[in-house]
Amino acid sequence: MVNLSEIIWSWIGAFVGIAAVAFLHYTILAESDRVMIIGSFGASAVLIYGAIKSPLAQPRNLMGGHVLSAIIGVSAYKLLPDHMWLASSVAVATAIAVMHATKTLHPPGGATSLIAVIGSEKIHNLGYLYVIMPAGLGALTMLVVALLVNNIPKKRSYPEFWV
Repeated sequence: MVNLSEIIWSWIGAFVGIAAVAFLHYTILAESDRVMIIGSFGASAVLIYGAIKSPLAQPRNLMGGHVLSAIIGVSAYKLLPDHMWLASSVAVATAIAVMHATKTLHPPGGATSLIAVIGSEKIHNLGYLYVIMPAGLGALTMLVVALLVNNIPKKRSYPEFWV
């Protein structure tokens, strides 16, 4: 059973991490066509703030999973824009295979690749910029918060490993 302290620190981490990314999205980028927050970051928050010992929550997995999956998702959309069902399945399946091969498995990465395909026109207009922002910079912002918040209590330590 998870103790109350662990629940509270997970909540604080998720709140601050998502707040940081959402703040950038809704204030600094509000008037632009840029995007900083995507749905897959919600799932990343569960891992990097709530399951910090999991291999899937480690920095290599968080960053590599999102960035590689974003590249794959954008590529799938560009190659198969008239066949969304095929682009979607190619993006997610290939993202999983590449994350396995590179030891960067991060389940939210599958969603990051899918969002690149099924996302709005705003997402599609980003092209490969989607890899940098939101995928890379958003994940990096959440990682910085995880490094700070997860190491405040003496009974929590993050990361378990870097590479």
